Parts: sequence; structure tokens; C-alpha cells
Amino acid sequence: MTTTTAQSTDLTPAGTPRQEAARDHLWGHFTRQSVYEPVDQGGLGANIPLITRGEGAYIFDDAGKKYLDGLSGLFTVQVGHGREELAEAAAKQAKELAFFPIWSYAHKPAIDLAERLASYAPGDLNRVFFTTGGGEAVESAWKLAKQYYKLVGKPTKHKVISRAIAYHGTPQGALSITGLPPLKEMFEPLVPGAFKVPNTNIYRAAPEFRDDPKAFGRWAADRIAEAIEFEGPDTVAAVFLEPVQNAGGCFPPPPGYFERVREICDEYDVLLVSDETICAFGRIGEIFACKDFGYTPDIITCAKGMTSGYSPIGAMIASDRLFEPFRHGTTSFPHGYTFGGHPVSAAVAMANLDIFEREGLVQHVHENAPKFRASLEKLHDLPIVGDVRGEGYFYGIELVKDKETRETFNDDEAERMLRGFLSKALYDAGLYCRADDRGDPVVQLAPPLIIGQPEFDEIEQKLRGVLTEAWSML
Repeated sequence: MTTTTAQSTDLTPAGTPRQEAARDHLWGHFTRQSVYEPVDQGGLGANIPLITRGEGAYIFDDAGKKYLDGLSGLFTVQVGHGREELAEAAAKQAKELAFFPIWSYAHKPAIDLAERLASYAPGDLNRVFFTTGGGEAVESAWKLAKQYYKLVGKPTKHKVISRAIAYHGTPQGALSITGLPPLKEMFEPLVPGAFKVPNTNIYRAAPEFRDDPKAFGRWAADRIAEAIEFEGPDTVAAVFLEPVQNAGGCFPPPPGYFERVREICDEYDVLLVSDETICAFGRIGEIFACKDFGYTPDIITCAKGMTSGYSPIGAMIASDRLFEPFRHGTTSFPHGYTFGGHPVSAAVAMANLDIFEREGLVQHVHENAPKFRASLEKLHDLPIVGDVRGEGYFYGIELVKDKETRETFNDDEAERMLRGFLSKALYDAGLYCRADDRGDPVVQLAPPLIIGQPEFDEIEQKLRGVLTEAWSML
């Protein structure tokens, strides 16, 4: 982000300077718009960073500056930018059939993609319900859970359990499942029936658990059983968990955690939903990350990396057991989206998965993930780095004031450091990533799956320089 110094010569088709048009008409998502308002109107007068193209693991702005895309856009561009074959797949499909809904009809791309996703999914997860994104997939999963239990004679099972600080989307239902109060309070009242349990952040666990991950995992999983028992097993329909929790800074599951959660869900007849909006499609390793951690859910929700972001699509993948009541009579799932299973997006997803298989990206991540971890763990020598955690190509670096006591920053300090310095400094250093304040201050990384040691070193060096400067400013 840079301060405006001269009128841009980059014009919209209407002849307006593009920065001016962006300021006057574009409403950014999760964006503090005041940053871009004119100074004489109380804003900061900054230009909106304008990304114009991408190539491999890099993006370029309107001034031609190059940045390493350390977040894959938004945990999305798995195969990298500028893949012509994905653009060609979209163009080819658009020429043949640009759009048709899958409301009592079908088209080849949706059928082919549904079959392929089912082949990757574990167990009997064979039924694919398409959406246009991850939040819609989560919304669909909760609605399915409610209807399923009504159809099988357990109409009081409607509540859901998820984890503190977890992010599951912005629709009203998905936002209720989300465990981030600041994102929810302005939209309340939300959908009732969503309850929270502790997450798996062992760095912030009680001291007796910090050196015993298995015991911590058992403790955290048992809090789910406790919540089900407290609410009443006859009222709880589903547990929503990410394989590696995103918000808060990449919390991996402790050993045995998901094994115990699966046991709990089976004991109380509660559905286990693996929200893999971020973690699927190689981000952790396998196409579906539940396979990386050895559990079989009842539902997988996914999106983002399915097309590597080249076209929007999402999906809820359900087990045959959940589909069974819909096989008979006049029963239907009265839910859907105009663009769910869009033929162009489905065709792009097929081409994207072709790249995965042809280039062996799953194996590439498995082989290189330890190198990525080792590169980031070099940052432990910095006094500001408290924890480096994650799995695969998905990491969070938690920042602290005191490594010995694990003292974190207060809200004002975190605001000044993350938004006032780090976000801009990392970007100016040529690294696009996320400085996140949802929970304790973290820097999040999720680069394209195509990168290797040279890019790992570049990420580490850029982080080292900026974090060293941040510490000197405290």
C-alpha cells in the first residue's frame, strides 16, 4: 500500500483514474475502507494495492513490482498463477455450454467432477453437492445434518459444536459455527444452536500438557464429549472441525485427537464434518486432509484449491448413509445455488486435478513439507518468534513479547504491530502473506504447492528482515 503522490494514468473504460474508481465504487471484503479515503475526508489517502498479473509463485502489481505469493491468493492457488491450460479449459467449456443449473438436470462437467471427488474421498463419501464456495458448503452441511436427523426420526438433533477461534464462513449459519466473536457481534442474533469447545493450540495449553501432545489431544477431544453430554446427545447433530485450524494461526491436531473425536461422534450418533475449505487439495498433503490424519468424516466441505482459484466452486461431500433417506419417495434436499456445479468451474476443476496428478503435487508436498518446516523454524532464533506451527504447506508463526513467559501483545500493541507495521512492511519487502490478529498475533503462510527450497529460503529471509525490524521498534 502506497500513498497517492500523483494522479494515475491508468484509466477505467469510463475514463476514470482506476484508483479513484476503486475508492469511489469498490467495497473491499474484510477491508478498512478509511485507509483509502482522502485525507481531507478523514482517511489515510492510501492507494489500494493493485495486482495485475501472476506467474508461477509470484504476483505483480501495477508498477511491475514482483511479490512472492506466500498465501496462494487466499489459501487457493495451489498450482500457481498463469496456467494457460486452466484458462483454455474454461474457454472451451464456455463455448460449448457456458451455464446450466443442476436443479433436476445435469451436465457432463458436474457429473465427471462429482465422480472424481468421490474417488479421492475416504470411506463411503460418494455424494457430492456443489456450491460456489466454502461458506456455502458449510451452510449446506448444517442444513443436511438437520434434515437427515428429521428424516430418520430424531428431529431434536439440530445443534452443532465447533472450536474456539475457528473460522467456518460468513453466511448466517456458517457464521454461527465460526468461533470468532468480533466477526459475529454486529450480525447477531445469528442462527441458534452453535456451541464452542477448546481448540488444539498446544502452545497456549496448560503447562502440564505442553510436553505431552497425546494427553493434550485426549483432553481437547474429551471437551467435545463433555459439550455433547451437557447439551444432550439427543439435541446435537454435528461437530465441525478443520483438519488444521486456520484462524488463530494453523493449529494442527495432536496425536490421537481425531481418532478420539471419531469415537465420540460414533458413541453419541453425531456427524463429524471435516471442513477442508483450506486444507483440501494438497494444502496439507493428500487431496483430502482427513486422509493425512487418518480419520473418515461423515461430510467433507471443500472449495478454494479445487480449481486453484481459476473459477469459483465448492462442494459438500456426504456419505452414502446420509444420502439414503433421499433415495426414496418424494423426499428432496430443498436447498441449492444458481451457480453450484457451474459447468465452466467444474471443467476448470477437472483440468486443475489433471495437473495435480500429472505433476505429482501430492507427493511433492509430502516430500518438501519437512523442508518448509525446517526453513521456517530457523526463525526461532528471533526474540519475537514464539511458535512455528502447521503442517504441509500451511504454517503460522506466532509473535510474542517474551519467549520465556510466552507473554503476548495487548490489543493496542497488536494493532500497531500487525496493521500499523507488519502488513505493509512484509508487502513492501516483496512477500504477500497474512499478518493476522484473530486470536494471538501470527503471520500465516500458505504458498503455492509448486514451490521448493529456493522459495522457502526467500520466504525465510524476507520474514527475518521484517520481523527483526518489528522487534527493534517495540
